[in-house]
Amino acid sequence: MRDYAAELTDRLPEYTVAHARTPDAERDLVRHAPVVTGNDIDRDLLDRAEALELFACTFAGTDHLPLDALADHGVTVTNASGIHAPGIAEQVLGSLLTFARRLHVSWERNRRSVWRHVQSTELKGSTVTVVGLGAVGTAVVDRLAGFDVDTIGVRHSPEKGGPTDEVFGYDAVHEALARTDYLVLACPLTDLTRHLLDAEALATLEPSSVVVNVARGAVVDTDALVAALRTSGIRGAALDVTDPEPLPAEHPLWSLDNALLTPHTGGHTPEHWPRLAEILAGNVQALFDDGDETTLENVVHGD
Repeated sequence: MRDYAAELTDRLPEYTVAHARTPDAERDLVRHAPVVTGNDIDRDLLDRAEALELFACTFAGTDHLPLDALADHGVTVTNASGIHAPGIAEQVLGSLLTFARRLHVSWERNRRSVWRHVQSTELKGSTVTVVGLGAVGTAVVDRLAGFDVDTIGVRHSPEKGGPTDEVFGYDAVHEALARTDYLVLACPLTDLTRHLLDAEALATLEPSSVVVNVARGAVVDTDALVAALRTSGIRGAALDVTDPEPLPAEHPLWSLDNALLTPHTGGHTPEHWPRLAEILAGNVQALFDDGDETTLENVVHGD
């Protein structure tokens, strides 16, 4: 947050940017702040925020926020959608290539000083299905353009089309899974997508397929995934998100050599704070300098 505050100060020299380093400072500063930004704002803090007009969430997902209370207080909410897309897309590509070239197997043998042939495959000619064609999903598809793969997109409104060779709706997700070599989950967590990848969906995938989850942990039924990985129902999984999260040290996923785990860090690169600050600075200027709330970026709309 210190870096974030510095980036905002550089972009908004005519405004006061204060970094609340303690809960007491947070409670004091929020009273007169027209704009608050952070990971979360609880109801108690919101009740103290007498002048608040804009809450800029530093996460892309906002399901953890008291959105009803924020709306009741007349507070506009924005999120960090899009800022993580380049980093997450690069991580997805790295995961696909890791499993295609079986780099994780060589890495494990390196640690044991074992010089032994590893039979790899090629990403070329495979089918990559991307569930969710928002900023992250689109960035993934863009980066796959040079790899000579077929792409399938799955989205809530397939009639909108997309950057993939084909686009399916969620009602046809199993048809897409049956043709999939690499499955990339990049969708929001909703009632529709919760446990989208359950035991039945995993059974629809070919045993040679690989799952990459950069969406939310609960998009996958974790118990069903563990069972599929243990029994070679699928070849592997790269998970930047898990359910539960953080993943407990005793969880069986840690013991599987065909599961590649990262601690929800796919989008966290040195560009994270500058990108987020650029969005918020533009929104502050639009709201208070131009007086035009209609031009705000990344506004979160309620149901």
